[in-house]
Amino acid sequence: MIREFTQRKLFIAGMILLLMVLTGCNSGSSQGNAPLSTITPLALTPSATNSVTPTPVSGSDWTTYHLNNSRTGYVANAPDPRKLTQAWSVQLDGAVYAEPLVIGNRVIVATEGDSLYSLDRSTGRVQWRTNVGTPVPQSALPCGDIFPLGITGTPVYDPATGLVFAVAEIEASAPAHILVGVDLSTGQVRVRRLADIPAMDPRAHQQRAALALSNNMVYIAYGGLDGDCSDYIGTVVASRTDGTGPLYSFRVPTPREGGIWAPSGPAVDSAGNIYVAVGNGAVTSGNWDKSDSILRLSSTLQYEDGFAPTQWQQDNAADADLGSTGPILLPNNLIYSDGKSDHAYLLHADALGGVGGQIQELSVCPSYGGDAAIGSEVFVPCTDGVRQIIIGSGPSMSVGWHTQSQITGSPIVGGNTVYSLDPNGGVLYALNASNGAVRATLSVGTTSRFATPTLSGNQVFVGTLNGVVAATLS
Repeated sequence: MIREFTQRKLFIAGMILLLMVLTGCNSGSSQGNAPLSTITPLALTPSATNSVTPTPVSGSDWTTYHLNNSRTGYVANAPDPRKLTQAWSVQLDGAVYAEPLVIGNRVIVATEGDSLYSLDRSTGRVQWRTNVGTPVPQSALPCGDIFPLGITGTPVYDPATGLVFAVAEIEASAPAHILVGVDLSTGQVRVRRLADIPAMDPRAHQQRAALALSNNMVYIAYGGLDGDCSDYIGTVVASRTDGTGPLYSFRVPTPREGGIWAPSGPAVDSAGNIYVAVGNGAVTSGNWDKSDSILRLSSTLQYEDGFAPTQWQQDNAADADLGSTGPILLPNNLIYSDGKSDHAYLLHADALGGVGGQIQELSVCPSYGGDAAIGSEVFVPCTDGVRQIIIGSGPSMSVGWHTQSQITGSPIVGGNTVYSLDPNGGVLYALNASNGAVRATLSVGTTSRFATPTLSGNQVFVGTLNGVVAATLS
């Protein structure tokens, strides 16, 4: 009996230690330019959200990647700047790959240090910081290019619950992906649940895609690590915003690869349908395995329809697929899509057409990240400089202006201005949307390849490899 009691005590002690690791009891060091409150999450299981006071959104808020579920990244009636001036710069506890969000006077930032921050939009002062775990070191991963690996995908804010949702990769007994819902006002973790499904090897999957929110569901897409190592398969997972109930899931029916990793994440139409871009799969002959594609899924992640280029087999073999840039939803029920090859495709959203089912195909450029659009004008983050694509009657596509080759960042649009980045040079550009001419520039520091600016009022916010920079338009 004594031996059994001792074993039981050791088991309980071990479980307590595991819970402490998973809940991120190591809160880390204070960062930023002012005192901050570090929130340590206390529960593994989903907690009730009825104690949260929802914060409604205003017209100047930016609550999801590229502002909306269509992923257009367009703010109408925004001022066109003659000058960009740095308002503030804050160093945080890790690199910022995710696009910052803006809700009211708060700038919400996620870092590779597995932290979420709320910053005062006027001063950059840290209002709260929530660390949700220990990021995964290089030694625990089979390959990759982000070290340590923490929160990479852009979070999403849910005004109905008052929660900011993010997915963190954490180091526990083994790497795992955790979905957290954090109270916008306080930084307290209200929802926390495992976001991996049993079929996944968490070590092989990276959560780079932006989260999407629709009808009280959070959608999470997974691809692989840089280097395409190990046994990943493109997967989408959905959770209720209250953290209860089962996870819905979809896996690309390919034996390997087919990652859903474009930083812009899933697009969602007004009916709640989910659209994702799928990367190259391991299949290079035979029947189409739904890789190198644009897929439409139901709100419960059932496969409904898909498109692939005629040359999908060759794209797979050459790693020249559609997975590097997410689909963008345009007026008249159209979808624009491009990727690693130099081909762009115009599709019918309600009839994607299968293999070779595009409305039109156009040679444009290889691109990575997220496109933006004003109506039927699309702005593409080409690897040799942002391009304008004009969607005309028919419908049809044609190439418009082409900016300087170093301006390759995922663009957004405000008024008649396109904002993009030179990631290596660390420069933010404001471009005339009509002709691509440079209106203004600002040095912000080196950013990731996929960094995307955020526009709110007369400010632009940029995540860098060190933190966040705020610019004022004048």
